[in-house]
Amino acid sequence: MPAARLPKWLDNFADRHGGLQTRLLPDPAAPEQVVVSGADGSTVWIEVPFRPWRPTASRPLTSLQLHLNSPRRIGVLLVRRGGYAAGVFDGAELVSSKVGSGYVQGATSAGGWSQQRFARRRANQASKAFAEAAEVAVRILLPEAGRLAALICGGDKAAVEAALSDPRLAPLLPLRSRPFLPVPDPRLKVLRATPEQFLAVNLAIYP
Repeated sequence: MPAARLPKWLDNFADRHGGLQTRLLPDPAAPEQVVVSGADGSTVWIEVPFRPWRPTASRPLTSLQLHLNSPRRIGVLLVRRGGYAAGVFDGAELVSSKVGSGYVQGATSAGGWSQQRFARRRANQASKAFAEAAEVAVRILLPEAGRLAALICGGDKAAVEAALSDPRLAPLLPLRSRPFLPVPDPRLKVLRATPEQFLAVNLAIYP
């Protein structure tokens, strides 16, 4: 859910379920969720994005809304076999980026030595593509490491891990944050759309 819609949604929830009670999980000193309950037993778990968050225990929802609306500089790294993209966002605005494409052959039905040669060639192509993704991350994201509130990754998990294994990118690793974005082959259009996911608020409703 877009963060801007959360207050109105909670007002409607309170109207439907007889008011609101809130608590913090798992630890009020370092919570990862706000739990909202109605008088009829209906419950909403709100996952808190970005860290750290230090709420006011007496008014967690107000604290959460302030936290969600705080300005942040976010890095995004998307990697798949077919391409890669790195970008820096101020809020939802993309302020710097680099997008590229790689070529990795598809599967083949050949067997024997041909299959083995194909597998080696495909692995080499993938390694080259992931190395290019790492170079882009070094150029776009690494200079911003000291200013980033979080690094959001997406695409293919193995491909992202391969790119981030470059030792030069070690300063970015502590910044990695949820969610992992299940995007198609990265293109500029795909990169520009990522704030719709990483700035959203995840809710779980029961029943």
